[in-house]
Amino acid sequence: MDNAVSGFSKLTKEEKINWIANTYFINPAEAIATLKQYWNNDAQLQQLHDDFIENTISNFYLPMGIAPNFLINGNYYSVPMVIEESSVVAAAAKSAKFWSTRGGFKAAVLNTEKIGQVHFLFQGDSGSLQSFFEAIKPNLLASTESITANMQKRGGGITSLELRNKTTELENYFQLHVTFETKDSMGANFINSCLEQLAKTLKEEALNYAGFNEAEKNISVVMSILSNYVPNCIVRAEVSCQVTDLAEKKIENPQEFAEKFVQAVRIAEVEPFRAVTHNKGIMNGVDAVILATGNDFRAVEAGVHAYASRNGQYSSLSHAKIENGVFTFWMEIPLAVGTVGGLTSLHPLVKIALEILGKPSASQLMEIVAVTGLAQNFAALRSLTTTGIQEGHMKMHINNILNQYQTTPEERKMIKSHFENNTISHAAVVSYIDSLRK
Repeated sequence: MDNAVSGFSKLTKEEKINWIANTYFINPAEAIATLKQYWNNDAQLQQLHDDFIENTISNFYLPMGIAPNFLINGNYYSVPMVIEESSVVAAAAKSAKFWSTRGGFKAAVLNTEKIGQVHFLFQGDSGSLQSFFEAIKPNLLASTESITANMQKRGGGITSLELRNKTTELENYFQLHVTFETKDSMGANFINSCLEQLAKTLKEEALNYAGFNEAEKNISVVMSILSNYVPNCIVRAEVSCQVTDLAEKKIENPQEFAEKFVQAVRIAEVEPFRAVTHNKGIMNGVDAVILATGNDFRAVEAGVHAYASRNGQYSSLSHAKIENGVFTFWMEIPLAVGTVGGLTSLHPLVKIALEILGKPSASQLMEIVAVTGLAQNFAALRSLTTTGIQEGHMKMHINNILNQYQTTPEERKMIKSHFENNTISHAAVVSYIDSLRK
């Protein structure tokens, strides 16, 4: 079937939808109705969403929830989370409440350095290139001043600029390695603008450099782009308490629980198959807050997982120990986030989320995001090492099954009552629904 289309982006929104509906659906009218059902009735608000990306045909909704009672560095937060996975918000809230009576979470930003690179090819003597770089470095920095002026007023800008020889990895490959401080903005556009100017100046200066032969003057810039790997933009989140204080309804033997918990973390430190799932649980919390606050969860994911592999093997992001009767659980992760610019000033719900968090700075948001990830990880490991992960997960997942089978309020009441004392599984719930309807 040939479904190629020419000039799709030039079609009106209505024309795009009609083409999609008539090309891919047996019942085009039903498809059109579903797509339009998710439009916002406020035309101005809908237009705002339409302009976020190209070829918009509808809005794709995700639930926005709140995990309250997060005690972070002595202050309480109600954390907005945007995610579709059942049990995530409940687990975060449960961890927040658990630790709020045990000293709360401690968090600290260790560094906020961001990185960008100009990747280029140079055919000539590397020593000559180094001499050239040292000679023109002031000119390179000066050429970006019109871009960096406002950022410098806020205490940011370019913090270092160096030439790196990468010819042992790839023939003729060099780079300008640049570090930035972007304060409360994530800084992607700022960084990329600086890099493109540096690349332009690099080429211009090479053409006029007397120390180069003709071949060396023709520097070939391959690309200029920020890096989403930010190993020096790190935040630490931690909880700790006396082992005896871990006791609660489902933790009757806190020493045994703590030891088993630490062992579970150590397994994730040495076993990549476990580490991936372990870290995915952390990212359930991280991504949910990143989305709610209008930040780029794909960039965060890529950077975090690269960091988890920094020692040559993919490993746990979190760590745990017992020392002198004290249980400590912590992690350090790279996070490049912003609270100004991008969606933070455009999306109404992002504005609401940041307001709920008390209009945090980028550093404060880093702390909140990291704490939520650690809380999520604690909740998962507590379940895994006590009752098992499925008990709580399936209790939340049952709502999805009930919605799928369009159960009535009376059926829901009977089903939930039945499964208070029976094991929940998809098959068991469906079987019980069938028995009710017979």
